[in-house]
Amino acid sequence: MKAQTNSADGGKSETKSSVFRLPRICGVIDRRMLVNFRCDPQALARVLPQPFRPKLMNGFGMAGICLIRLRDVRPAGIPAIFGLGSENAAHRIAVEWNDGGQTREGVFIPRRDTNSSLNRLAGGRMFPGVHHPAEFQVRETDNKFELEMRGTDGEFVHVQARVATEFPRGSIFDSMEKASAFFEAGGLGWSPVRNGCEFEGLELFCPEWRMEPLQVECVKSSFFGNRDLFPPGAAEFDSAFLMRDIAHEWRSRGKMISEKS
Repeated sequence: MKAQTNSADGGKSETKSSVFRLPRICGVIDRRMLVNFRCDPQALARVLPQPFRPKLMNGFGMAGICLIRLRDVRPAGIPAIFGLGSENAAHRIAVEWNDGGQTREGVFIPRRDTNSSLNRLAGGRMFPGVHHPAEFQVRETDNKFELEMRGTDGEFVHVQARVATEFPRGSIFDSMEKASAFFEAGGLGWSPVRNGCEFEGLELFCPEWRMEPLQVECVKSSFFGNRDLFPPGAAEFDSAFLMRDIAHEWRSRGKMISEKS
């Protein structure tokens, strides 16, 4: 598979299959917190490489942090007893891009962090996306969560939240249904490879998609707190949602190459 697409500024982007095709990877999403920020689209545009542009919701861009614990992860067809588990964090920006005259949507992932040595070794080589080493401190019950991630380079995230019975007040989403549809449509993620000139695609498939609202009591992020990237007011906390105990698959979607015309 090989296709040419036009980028937002007149450049070209090329999507092609990888020489090595990652087998379907299956497992269980043990816990996934989506912590979201509504952002100034111009600020996001400065962060995004070609051919991506911010996907807008009510005039705002949407970005956030996916804090996901996986279990029983293994190639499809292998018994779950041989699966692995890990804590991971991914900074995500909802994006659109042009592909063969059509508008596609997904997420651009500028950074991935993990506590898994295997993910770090395989990331950017056999598994899409470079994974940074990080330590995770997690304290949780059935309805309360506190998670702190610290990367070895100083990147950090701290979130305290509890399961909510009501939809988050002040969110740019009008309802749980609209929020759920927005994030389900962002299953295809593109991550920069080690040379920085290509992007690798990985798509999440969930036979059953379930989200519930979270009430966030504290959120801190060195990424969204970086004033060089996001001046005051350019990134404001919007909402958070929880997914748990959901079977899933990861499927490789090859590479995308962006080049100026």
